[in-house]
Amino acid sequence: MTPIDRTAYPRFKRMIMTRELADSFTPSNEEIEWARDMTLSDPHLLALAVGLKSYQRLAYFPKLDEVPQVVVEHVREALRLPADVVAEVDATRTAKRHREFIRTRLGVKYNAAKARILAEEAIRAAAQAKDNPADLINVALDMLIRQGCELPGYTTLDEATKTIRTQVNRGFFTATAARIGPAHRAGLERLMVVDPATRRSAFDALKAPPLGRFKERLQYMLELDALGPAEVWLRGIPPGKVGHFAGEARVTDVADLSKMKDDAKRLTLLASLIHVLRTAARDEVTDRTCSASVWRSFIAKAATGWKTCEKSAGPNPSGSWRCSARCWPRPGRHRSPGRWKASMVPLATRRAAAPLTCPLSARRTASPTTMRRIPLWTPARTARARR
Repeated sequence: MTPIDRTAYPRFKRMIMTRELADSFTPSNEEIEWARDMTLSDPHLLALAVGLKSYQRLAYFPKLDEVPQVVVEHVREALRLPADVVAEVDATRTAKRHREFIRTRLGVKYNAAKARILAEEAIRAAAQAKDNPADLINVALDMLIRQGCELPGYTTLDEATKTIRTQVNRGFFTATAARIGPAHRAGLERLMVVDPATRRSAFDALKAPPLGRFKERLQYMLELDALGPAEVWLRGIPPGKVGHFAGEARVTDVADLSKMKDDAKRLTLLASLIHVLRTAARDEVTDRTCSASVWRSFIAKAATGWKTCEKSAGPNPSGSWRCSARCWPRPGRHRSPGRWKASMVPLATRRAAAPLTCPLSARRTASPTTMRRIPLWTPARTARARR
């Protein structure tokens, strides 16, 4: 059962502040007169007033013993009843009649079947992209409140969410498993074979991407590509669902994954994890490749075309500062987060390129891609970097 604390299902707080009591649980003079006209005894009067304010706050009728005592005492004081008056009803028919009075006054029509249908439709539509049961329950609550329906019990919503979510996921699992061929299916099954010597499986190594050199990361990406076209298998499944399936596979060990009786679900979890890991690996390899390409272009242009500033000609055309011998960042200096760092270039390359250019002239002649990585140093930045 999904914990109610994770959802937006309305309920009484453990501690109700004085301001909330005054704003939400104080009956108006008109409501007090209406409640007196509808009841014949003080206990019934108190029970009807408490039920009215509780429904206005929660959009459903709680049991009288579930209402916090501080709320009952506050309503009793507003009604100016003696302290020994207890909110109670004599019979079930009286409680049912009180609920009908409140619905009539608030213009609410009780239709449990309609509310259930609306909730199920909202949950089924949301389950196509969401997988967290709490999110699905919140979607149903939003639909019911906007339609002005009386909220069903939390257990009813939780059971409907569990059933519909299972049905929707079953459709995704079946469609994904049908797209995986026998050869790729055998390759996915081999991931769960545990090596007796190391007591580890290929699935464990898959969940631990290398953190070393670029070649190791590139090899890791190629190994993921060799497992099969996961993006083709998962076609039609929203990214949110894929991410949830991948997260479930990531926290599941090989033993639990092998014990799954549903082969379609196991294959879908593996395919989702492979897709997410391969996407991350491709992004990282591409980023590193682009960074290396930019630096090669940067050094090539520095060696072939860039000229030094005229040190004796006064300020640069930008008018910001005079060029000096320190115009090119020295090793380990002038580090600025989010900008070019001198320490990213080998020391020999920096020393070879230092006398050829300064950042100001480089920014005027570099390509737009390279220009974004060359900082425009000012005396203030230089002073801060030295400190």
